[in-house]
Amino acid sequence: MGSVALLAVAGSCSQAVSEPTSPVAETVLATGNAIVVRPGIEVLAENGFKQLQGKRVGLITNPTGVDNNLRSTIDILAEAPGVRLTALFAPEHGVRGDYVAGASVANDVDKKTGVPVYSLHGRTKKPTPEMLRNVDILVYDIQDIGCRSYTFISTMGLAMEAAANAGKEFMVLDRPNPLGGVRVEGNLVEKGRESFVGQYPIPYIYGLTPGELAEYLNNEGLLGAGVSVDLTVIPMDGWQRNMTFSQTGMPWVLPSPHIPTTDAALLYPATGIMGELSYVSIGVGYTLPFSLAAAPWIDAQKLSERLNDIGIPGIEFRPIYYKPFYGQFKNDNVAGVQVYIKDAANAPLSIIQFYVMQELASMYPSHKAFATAAPSRVRMFDQVCGSAKVRQLFTKRYKVDDMIDFWEQDARQFKEKSSKYYIYK
Repeated sequence: MGSVALLAVAGSCSQAVSEPTSPVAETVLATGNAIVVRPGIEVLAENGFKQLQGKRVGLITNPTGVDNNLRSTIDILAEAPGVRLTALFAPEHGVRGDYVAGASVANDVDKKTGVPVYSLHGRTKKPTPEMLRNVDILVYDIQDIGCRSYTFISTMGLAMEAAANAGKEFMVLDRPNPLGGVRVEGNLVEKGRESFVGQYPIPYIYGLTPGELAEYLNNEGLLGAGVSVDLTVIPMDGWQRNMTFSQTGMPWVLPSPHIPTTDAALLYPATGIMGELSYVSIGVGYTLPFSLAAAPWIDAQKLSERLNDIGIPGIEFRPIYYKPFYGQFKNDNVAGVQVYIKDAANAPLSIIQFYVMQELASMYPSHKAFATAAPSRVRMFDQVCGSAKVRQLFTKRYKVDDMIDFWEQDARQFKEKSSKYYIYK
């Protein structure tokens, strides 16, 4: 099992923290409370970078890799005494965030530090032996959003495999799971269904920090060919499992263009799978990404009433009317619903989109979710779900009741299995 620098959490905050009651409450809390959580990079710096002394460091990061003063981990390590930053590795969007969503990232040189940058989002998604030639240890520092289809955890796992194969060390500078460390939802990725949006057999919402997930992948033999890497996790100071990101007091740096706020991170798993079908707008292209479900043919009031009548715990819907600036239905007037999280602790996030598709299929039989979807979009839907069976069960009658048992079947067992890798209470 990899090493975890638990000595760094001796001063962890012990104050009980309750879940926010609404997106508005989260915003007030984030701006009004003092910072109570310090990320792994701050803990590493406080310890004098001792785990990196005398080593050639390759850093996998993006703009979210910052301390609580918004100083980049790139710059911190470049100036750290006794540390040699010899390579940067760019995930989706690039190390400085200068690539748009989906764009291939090119090999480059970081203008500020002069350190070479190797792309991990394009033809190459895994560091090559040549990229690692001048590296003793790979360090990962990226703020994830706790959802399997978000590609940064695939980048982390593949980089761990590469480090293991090359005989290099691997370190994770830990950060919060914005969804908290309690929530687990969705089935595991089936064998043979692995993809960059579902690289490993974990639930859609997996309830682990990046460091905990790295320990899980490493020690459960889930890396390629069952390899194991020499892993060190530098834990946060002050984080607790029931915290969402807004409760940490840490500054939020958008991890990708369509996750500008902590609200968007919470709602990404509520609409993102549905969004793969491109049959309704989910707010990408408008001011509320991942918060909406709308189309020109929807009766907003009626859909809102039907969804509220279902009584999804912790969730309310309101009618909304808007015109997307780009993307799906660009410049068209659309109508639909906005999703409100009233009780984040009890809201079943990932199932919300299936209820939306259920009600739309009943209201508009000619607009069923998969009726006009291109084959490529259906394949992506299946990849994100980790199984074609989710779609197959749902489309029997377009009823959540037909697929929810399959969707929930692995959550309890995964939570029990992964709990032995918890670093935080």
